[in-house]
Amino acid sequence: MTKALIIGGGIAGTITAIALHEAGHEPVLFEAYDRGAEGVGAFLTLAVNGLDALLPLGLKDVVKGAGFDSPRMSIGLGNGTRLAEFSLGGTLPDGTVSQTVLRSDLYVALRDEAARRGIHAEYGKRLIGASQTSGQVRAEFADGSHETGDLLIGADGLRSRVRTIIDPDAPAPRYVPLLNTGGFAEGLSLPDEPGVLNMVFGKRVFFCHVVSPDGRVWWFANPARKSEPTASELATLAGEKLRAELLHLVAPDRTPATEIIRATREVYPAWPTYDFPSVPVWHRGRMVIIGDAAHATSPAAGQGASMAIEDAVTLGKCLRDVPDVEQALATYERLRRERVEAVVATGKRNGEQKVIGPVGRVVRDFFIKRAFAKPFDEDPNAFMWDHHIDWDEKIAAA
Repeated sequence: MTKALIIGGGIAGTITAIALHEAGHEPVLFEAYDRGAEGVGAFLTLAVNGLDALLPLGLKDVVKGAGFDSPRMSIGLGNGTRLAEFSLGGTLPDGTVSQTVLRSDLYVALRDEAARRGIHAEYGKRLIGASQTSGQVRAEFADGSHETGDLLIGADGLRSRVRTIIDPDAPAPRYVPLLNTGGFAEGLSLPDEPGVLNMVFGKRVFFCHVVSPDGRVWWFANPARKSEPTASELATLAGEKLRAELLHLVAPDRTPATEIIRATREVYPAWPTYDFPSVPVWHRGRMVIIGDAAHATSPAAGQGASMAIEDAVTLGKCLRDVPDVEQALATYERLRRERVEAVVATGKRNGEQKVIGPVGRVVRDFFIKRAFAKPFDEDPNAFMWDHHIDWDEKIAAA
């Protein structure tokens, strides 16, 4: 049995712990914060490939219970033109479709399931350093404590400490010139079908809303911002100032965005968008990174959580089937790198459609109309949705 020290107790780390537990290993979770993530974060849509990867771990129904079905998406322009409505990633053989869920609800459901399975987690453990020998790793924490194990897994996100321990020359995240914000509107009666994501390329801002089964309207917006904002700049763009800015941006569009924003009690503080075109070094010796620590993608791909889930399941398989830890980590990278970098590139292309100026917008809208004028012969995003991981299939070492 291998003892795995997992740095980061969020969605990626928790699913990794469950996957390793199912593979017969001993995972231990270390979370920097001294509490869970209840109530933290906005919402996400979990694609069917991520849900499919959860099936062998017995987690698909756990996740489905936390959210609601999102089978389709609608694409439109700010002038009120609805261009197309189509499947959001297809349907699994059992009828499962993509799910929209609060990030905090997803985290709590997974955390509780991990605890139910006997997986140990420690909080208030901020990693500050790590070292390794030919047979062990040692993690050092800010509170003066340490822990030893057989390998160390960095599921510690965009600003990963494990990534820089593995490679001090690791690149910094790339700023994508978009901000993210959103919220939940109440008291509206929109004609939209619940669960359908309504996405609009507005004249000034990209806006999306979805009516949940309880009638609330969940929404997000992506204001363009060319330069990366500082923490102090973001702090000043919050509350009613942010609401006023958003109302200005959506004003020219013939959509329900204005009434949705006005009916929102609290608009989420804006946060910047980042991705990684490529992280050169994923593993060294007995240390490895997964999820956003290795390949953060723009939300425009709709695949961030699903890529982390696929990572976790693939890593679990590799550590189950390849006896040597270092070979198992190399095999994991071989199986994942090409796919995740293709997804990051797709997210970058999708995001670029949201940040163009007035002249570019006219050109963009013209080509978007042409693109949706006739049905697709082949879905260009099918490579993302159709991916399947066979848990029972044995993996050979790289």
